[in-house]
Amino acid sequence: MAQAAIGRAARRTRGQLVGIARRLWPFGRSAATRLLFAPHDLRTADPTTAGDIYAGYYAFAGRTLRTHGESPFDSEPPSEAWAEALHGFGWLRHMHAADTAIARANARALVEDFIGRKRERGEIARRPTVAARRLISLLSHSPLLLQGADHAFYERFLRHLSRLAERLDLALAGAVEGGARLNGLIAVTFAAVCLDAPDGRRRRLEYALSDELDRQILPDGGHLSRNPRILIELLLDLLPLRETFLARGIEPPRGVLMAIERMMPHLRLFRHGDGALALFNGMGTTPPDVMATLAAYDDARARPIEQATYSGYSRLTGERGIVVIDAGAPPRGAHSVEAHAGCLSFEFSSGAQRLVVNCGTSRFGSDALRLAARSTAAHSTLTLDDRSSATFGRVLGEMRVVAGPSDVRVARQEREEGQEWVGSHDGYSRALGAVHTRRLLLARDGATLTGEDEIALDAARATLPAVVRFHLHPAVRPSLIREGQGAMLALPNGEVWAFEASGLVVSIEESIFLAGAAGGRRTEQLSVAFDAAVTPQITWRLSRVGAAAPTTARFRPPPGPDPSAPESTPDA
Repeated sequence: MAQAAIGRAARRTRGQLVGIARRLWPFGRSAATRLLFAPHDLRTADPTTAGDIYAGYYAFAGRTLRTHGESPFDSEPPSEAWAEALHGFGWLRHMHAADTAIARANARALVEDFIGRKRERGEIARRPTVAARRLISLLSHSPLLLQGADHAFYERFLRHLSRLAERLDLALAGAVEGGARLNGLIAVTFAAVCLDAPDGRRRRLEYALSDELDRQILPDGGHLSRNPRILIELLLDLLPLRETFLARGIEPPRGVLMAIERMMPHLRLFRHGDGALALFNGMGTTPPDVMATLAAYDDARARPIEQATYSGYSRLTGERGIVVIDAGAPPRGAHSVEAHAGCLSFEFSSGAQRLVVNCGTSRFGSDALRLAARSTAAHSTLTLDDRSSATFGRVLGEMRVVAGPSDVRVARQEREEGQEWVGSHDGYSRALGAVHTRRLLLARDGATLTGEDEIALDAARATLPAVVRFHLHPAVRPSLIREGQGAMLALPNGEVWAFEASGLVVSIEESIFLAGAAGGRRTEQLSVAFDAAVTPQITWRLSRVGAAAPTTARFRPPPGPDPSAPESTPDA
């Protein structure tokens, strides 16, 4: 933690020195005089939201605020994430989609209020991630703001864009790291292409962006954070950036082209049969409209990659069956702010129905809920002594991974029965002297998934509590059979699956699914508890047994919405 603080202080000092040098440069910086292009915004827009904003209802980041005629920038924000969304101006896309005179006038009035009262000086508005989103949003929706505007507003708008790009560029010379740095470089590159910036500055930013993409996007297409959601957000910006370069008749930077080419097939690794992405390391609800948009840009129609060695993910397929596995160590440093302790966890789907999932993430829930969702117990894997395989700590104001698995080993092979995968991690080695090894075998017809969990101890122990958890999708209805030595799972599509685990007692416990379209939902999990010191190895099996539920099984009604979970509203 001390090293992180020293490093950030050094980068901040460097940024301050760069700022002083630029201010003392006798020739100054030439401001933009023309807006040449407006990038295309690929994010989905809802025209009805424009009417809500006109009526004074601002619904961002899972919270809604009514302003009663006052400026939303003067209102007390209901949450920090809400304030970031407001100052990021991503909501302009809804007003652009409405394409009415009222929407245009309202949007322009809000932007004029922000510019005229110098609200960019606020603490939240100055944050690099917020400033980057605001710069891209203002550029993308400049036609909405400038249609029917007078020349004075046009000049003020251009001066604001130039000043915003300059300040963001200056901030990037300092202590901006992780995904925020990449977002900032994308934003200032957008500004350099869309405004009449000098060619030298544009080329400098092209090189900087390409270098950062080469550093953060791994050779297999994953991001250093190992978060699938980051890939979606990056592609939603990089694809329009590529188009904007081409519209200006400029060849896009090679780093941008190569990053897009690597990320597209990697994103397909996480896709289940229903089109949703597996819930690992910060991934939440999969927006189907966004995925459809990205699919339209995906030229590669080959099968998804099955082993992402650099990112640490694996995929098994067998006809209708799909298994996605977290097979890597958690990231560290600034890239670990959303990382989970889910090493060797997996998700399993049959056709268009997900069976076994992880809890997912709640980006806008309470701090306690977000931290709980990052624990090992919130994943479909083994937990020892009720501990997580990775440790979280507050570093520079952020909850980062400060310890966890460092030696993760993976092997796979094609067998006559199907695809076999083996992985191990040492996340429990330091605290408990234990190494967890998991073996998975997915049958060729996808109708059977066999697993084996083994705990190797480096010293004799009298006892070591262990629990293997299988979090179920809310649509799955579980029921215990054989006096708790097994369970039946009924799926909405009529399939019935049987679960058993080495003759051990199976329990059905409460769980929560945080990636629902309507917010968090109560669901259930299968858990198998045992003493790893006495029984160091267990075998379990999920097998499809038919298309109708047996009459002996007692099914419960499907769980409903969780009233304690945060509400879901359009995210700007």
